[in-house]
Amino acid sequence: MWCSAVGCMVTLTLSLLVAPHTVEAQQAGKVWRVGLLEYTPIPERSLPEAFRTELRNLGYVEGKNIVIEFRSAEGRVDRLGALATELARLPVDVLVAIGSSAIRAAQQATSTIPIVMMTTTNAVEQGFVASLARPGGNITGLAGPGIELSGKRLEMLKEAMPAVSRIAVLWNPHNPTTTPFLQETQAAAPALRVELQVLEVRTLNDFEDAFAAALKGRAEALLVIPDTFLTSHCKQIVDFAHRHRLPAMYYTREYVDAGGLMSYGNATWGAMLPRAAIYVDKVLKGTKPADLPVEQPIKLELIINLKTAQALEITVPPTLLILADEVIQ
Repeated sequence: MWCSAVGCMVTLTLSLLVAPHTVEAQQAGKVWRVGLLEYTPIPERSLPEAFRTELRNLGYVEGKNIVIEFRSAEGRVDRLGALATELARLPVDVLVAIGSSAIRAAQQATSTIPIVMMTTTNAVEQGFVASLARPGGNITGLAGPGIELSGKRLEMLKEAMPAVSRIAVLWNPHNPTTTPFLQETQAAAPALRVELQVLEVRTLNDFEDAFAAALKGRAEALLVIPDTFLTSHCKQIVDFAHRHRLPAMYYTREYVDAGGLMSYGNATWGAMLPRAAIYVDKVLKGTKPADLPVEQPIKLELIINLKTAQALEITVPPTLLILADEVIQ
């Protein structure tokens, strides 16, 4: 049945007045469910709190309009698939995945639930998104640069210790995303005239053997390949380097804060989690991950711990100190 012009206008006016309030009421009663998946416990256990704090700043209150489902594989890569599937089946409204292995598991668990990733590696190279500007699928979030920093880290370590010729390299072969970083490091070694001793660390029990092998191989320095599991045990790695007076290069400042010599890379997990919360907010408000550009660090940071250098009786070259974004005295 057709209505008169006046009747249609009245109906339209009423609908415009009522609709926003209806949507607002629906949103007010909605309790969002957010999944948080990590491969291994991040070094600072307060970090998940940084995520919660930012969500509170954005107007979310746990138990009132949001529920956070936290899952950790505790360093066991074989558990990630089941945990990601569990979160997808709840279901969650958005899934935050920390680290490349967790992102991969989330990607395999769902192609429809929005995923906010946190990785220090290149998201395009890993196959998580089609491009940084237009991700194109159900994944967006925060990512790092590519493998190109691996050679630069080795170069900086050599610059700090020109006489070094044997360098131990710690890596986790259980994490397939670390292989390109190792290969890039190996490719850079001949030009720098250094011999690399690759030491595999898959589980907590492997550290002792890896450290013993480094000593047996007469390693003169240490380099750690980017990996969330290794970072979760950064204090153990840094303590070993200190005890045996090994200058070391790391990929994130967590190691330097724990007493390591230097790091070159992008933001820490602590800096990334509040940013991830902002992505979650945008997704919950209706923005599709496919249309949300992936955020990368504006700049890379070189952090040098001069206290550690002095303890190791190392004189850091002025060329590196000038480049440093932060020098810990």
